[in-house]
Amino acid sequence: MSSPAKTIALVGKYNALGITESIIQLAEFLRGLGYTVVIETDTALNMELQGVDCMSVPEIGKNADLAIAIGGDGTMLGIARQLAPFDVPLIGVNQGRLGFITDIPLEKMLSAIAEMLAGAYVAEKRSLLQAIVVREGNQIFSGMAFNDIVVSRGAGSGMVELRVDVDQHFMYNQRSDGLIVSTPTGSTAYALSAGGPLLHPSLNGIVMVPIAPHALSNRPIVLPDTSEIQIEIAAGRDISVNFDMQSFASLLYKDRIIINRSAHTVTFLHPIGWNYYNTLREKLHWNEYPSVEGALR
Repeated sequence: MSSPAKTIALVGKYNALGITESIIQLAEFLRGLGYTVVIETDTALNMELQGVDCMSVPEIGKNADLAIAIGGDGTMLGIARQLAPFDVPLIGVNQGRLGFITDIPLEKMLSAIAEMLAGAYVAEKRSLLQAIVVREGNQIFSGMAFNDIVVSRGAGSGMVELRVDVDQHFMYNQRSDGLIVSTPTGSTAYALSAGGPLLHPSLNGIVMVPIAPHALSNRPIVLPDTSEIQIEIAAGRDISVNFDMQSFASLLYKDRIIINRSAHTVTFLHPIGWNYYNTLREKLHWNEYPSVEGALR
């Protein structure tokens, strides 16, 4: 935050178990510290909190100095993507399962946020992807993704064939169940489960990961994030493209998906002491050794 926050927006997954109590507790805590608190409109449904205004996401973007997302990574994905054009920094409180990008445990919520509002935080920027879908020369859909853009077949259909061009250079025709195009943040999501590499979030890269490719020689590849990727539907049926699994478009033969890095970024704020490797070790259950000597025993 370039200056101390005055207005703080709270966002949570509507109707999630326990979310109402957590948001009310945090709102009252922040108001007690002298902050103006607003709640995102959908989050506020069925929630009674006197003296707290509700705002749409665009209104939050224009008026809030900081947004706090309470829930799982899906909650953070949704609000981060929507607030990216407004450059509002985000804090994530984990009330979900994994918590790769909502990194404050619920039981430490109040103490951690109080310290961060006092200036004790680590800030980092994350990149996004944007894409348009073109059919017969006309744009029919556009979207932004914080994790990934996925072209995939339907559950009851066979393989798809995709033509992939990068920076107007033909790369390959691929027969597979689909293709994941991921940001570094998304490398710990679907791309990881499909065999893709982990990318540190500070890297300027885009990873492409085939989903169950017909040819084993079709491997994941990391491209510069300055690349323009074009994916054309060469064959197949019941094909769709999704953005963070939260918005979808159905695709037809010869449709093209044109993907670039978004001009927007998202700023995450973390507690002091946070680092990416701790997150990977905790969430992926990597073995921990207290020392080099312990590792060699």
